[in-house]
Amino acid sequence: MKPQLRSLLGISQLTTGQIEAILALARRMDLKRPPQLLRNRHVALLFYEASTRTRISFEFAAKALGATTTQVTPTSSSIEKGESLIDTGWTVANVGADAIVMRHPNSGAAYLLARYVHVPIVNAGDGMHQHPSQALLDALTITNHKKKLQGLRVVIVGDVYHSRVARSNAELLTRFGVDVVFCGPPDFVPEIAATLAPGVTACHDLNIALQGADVVMALRVQKERLVNKQLSVEEYIAEYQVTPLRMRLAKPDAILMHPGPVIRGMEVTSEVADGPQSCIHEQVRNGVKTRMAILATVLGAA
Repeated sequence: MKPQLRSLLGISQLTTGQIEAILALARRMDLKRPPQLLRNRHVALLFYEASTRTRISFEFAAKALGATTTQVTPTSSSIEKGESLIDTGWTVANVGADAIVMRHPNSGAAYLLARYVHVPIVNAGDGMHQHPSQALLDALTITNHKKKLQGLRVVIVGDVYHSRVARSNAELLTRFGVDVVFCGPPDFVPEIAATLAPGVTACHDLNIALQGADVVMALRVQKERLVNKQLSVEEYIAEYQVTPLRMRLAKPDAILMHPGPVIRGMEVTSEVADGPQSCIHEQVRNGVKTRMAILATVLGAA
């Protein structure tokens, strides 16, 4: 019997069986009639960075399962006064939190906190490092449309270098035999990115990368980072924007994904984002179901 998953810090800590179990539980979650698995439990949302989809979906997930939630942000707590991460974690755990969902700008922050507090930690994004719940909900979305993951070609286009989403997705998907292609400007997709996991390749030509793709995942690209790399917005759009014409290079039944926030007219056109192949809204819905499964799992209620 596998030991209970105490915290969810990154994809690498999960066995294939644990990934499959979380996805199976997420599929069974009924958003209209959710099971009250976490009644009388309390989940703290400790967010050092701004967030819309991740924070709200974790809050909705916890409440749907019957838990109460408390939001802790730097501007509304002693964090603003200089309190350390560990002291904040101790405080939140000792006042009664049964689990802490945390987003932090520094890579490894969730791992550090998990060493010092006695309650489960769920990593909601740590710097450029990991975003495990996003990778799990993305896998759920893909498997809703494809019979199996093995043998698929998934093209992840954009700022891969700074993306915890790209890293976590690559680690999860390649575990199941997916061919993952990172595509973007050389500064955003360095050749070393292909060493992240067996089954990952790097490509700087989107028209080539998209040929035969089953899934196209666009990533957020910050304009200020383009400027820092001496690349204009116009150049990026011309070479890497996902357009209806470029989607035709992928398989006819290919799906489009984006973890958000979507910058329309930058990473994707509105025609693609709102088109029949787009699964962006479905990803958001699956985020609630997947995070319900994660919370139930780490709190031993699954």
